[in-house]
Amino acid sequence: MSQTKPELISVAVCGAHMSGLPLNAQLLALGGQFVEKTKTAPYYKLYKLNGFTPERPGLLRVAEQGSAICLEVWKLPIESYGAFVASVPAPLGFGTLVLKDGSQVQGFLCEAYATLDAIDISDFGGWRNYLKETTNQVEA
Repeated sequence: MSQTKPELISVAVCGAHMSGLPLNAQLLALGGQFVEKTKTAPYYKLYKLNGFTPERPGLLRVAEQGSAICLEVWKLPIESYGAFVASVPAPLGFGTLVLKDGSQVQGFLCEAYATLDAIDISDFGGWRNYLKETTNQVEA
């Protein structure tokens, strides 16, 4: 009897779920496989959200003055994707992200209301850069 490989879905993560960061174990526990480091197309803003432990950013698509934000693409078995998405607390959610090469993947997005009292960290270019510059955390 031959086994078929599970269908995989690409998932972009831009914060605490990235390699070596506090929530990466959730991806690994669900069978996640690292694919690549890349950036979004320049249509986004990144915010340090309030009220999360561990700290997390929120990625928001904007109509103007966006930036390309560093992120990681992972593959998850399709049967694990629903459990992963269901575990994400508001104001975070999932949607379609556009990458720098024009391709599209599912990934973390943030509801706009949560950015009203958040710090715009887009100029850092990504969560790892923000952590490195503000907390001296070592990049994985």
